Amino acid sequence: MPSKNNKKEPDISRRQFLLKTAVTCGLAGTAGVWGYVFYSKEPVRRSDRRIFTFKDFRIEEKKVYPELAVVHGRDAEKMVRTAIEKIGGISRFVSPGDKVLLKPNVAWDRQPEQAANTNPAVVAAVVNLCLEARAAEVWVTDVPVNDPYRCFARSGIEDAVKRAGGKIRVTTETDFVLTDLKGEALKVWPVSVFYHQADKLINLPVVKHHSLSKCTMAMKNLYGSLGGQRNRLHQDINTSIADLACAIRPTLTVMDATRVLKRNGPTGGNLSDVSIENTVIAGVDMVAIESYGLRFLDLKVEDIPFILMAEKRGMGISDWKSLNIAEMNV
Repeated sequence: MPSKNNKKEPDISRRQFLLKTAVTCGLAGTAGVWGYVFYSKEPVRRSDRRIFTFKDFRIEEKKVYPELAVVHGRDAEKMVRTAIEKIGGISRFVSPGDKVLLKPNVAWDRQPEQAANTNPAVVAAVVNLCLEARAAEVWVTDVPVNDPYRCFARSGIEDAVKRAGGKIRVTTETDFVLTDLKGEALKVWPVSVFYHQADKLINLPVVKHHSLSKCTMAMKNLYGSLGGQRNRLHQDINTSIADLACAIRPTLTVMDATRVLKRNGPTGGNLSDVSIENTVIAGVDMVAIESYGLRFLDLKVEDIPFILMAEKRGMGISDWKSLNIAEMNV
């Protein structure tokens, strides 16, 4: 019996064949351009579409407050609240009606205890504070390396954010827009559109070892704003991280050092690689925050080229000991 898939195509003329071929090629070409602009794993060099630039999310600098707050304790909510209160309180950073974007590290399909992602209790505490400051909306986003839905769920961040009243914004392939980062390594690149829709940006990194850059904290956490083939940036990772620090200027950074992944980062997986440090660091100077965080990984500033590069570009101060620091236990 002949297969039902064994169908004979009707004969067509040469003219019809050429016309059909032209239409098919045209559609394929259009799809190729569309895919290159929006779904490509490459940085985009030329396009007629709008090229965005980052707004400066920073607020007015006020010397009356400590430049860094370092809080030790066991209650993440209390630690976060105390740290932010010491540098001026959440109302210094979030105004009524603001759309606030929170950027934790949610890159990996790991559980909280494995310390590959930001502690969900730290994220929830910041969501609570923003809503108390009468933010219109609080969005929490990342562009994970692993499956985003599994990362948000397994990290505990999805549940924590929803219970606190925030919204998870998973960046899909259609949510990237071309953005000029004006860097030495980072030029025009696909960036999550949520960064262009928010009024304020709060960076929520976790302190971790990184096999290539030696550490990942405040500055490298901003990689999670990018689409495309980010591993290509590893060819010049220090310049790329410094470029990010120049292009994206958060309103506030609250760094999670409650659990620190000291080895086998950034993915981790083994609990023996995790050190319980019970610390939260808050401030507006990412270079200073990053430099302070090195102590948890037994590193020094001179070990990390991108910190010195960012400081040289005027992005902050690596000598955190020279700053006004509030340190306390709660």
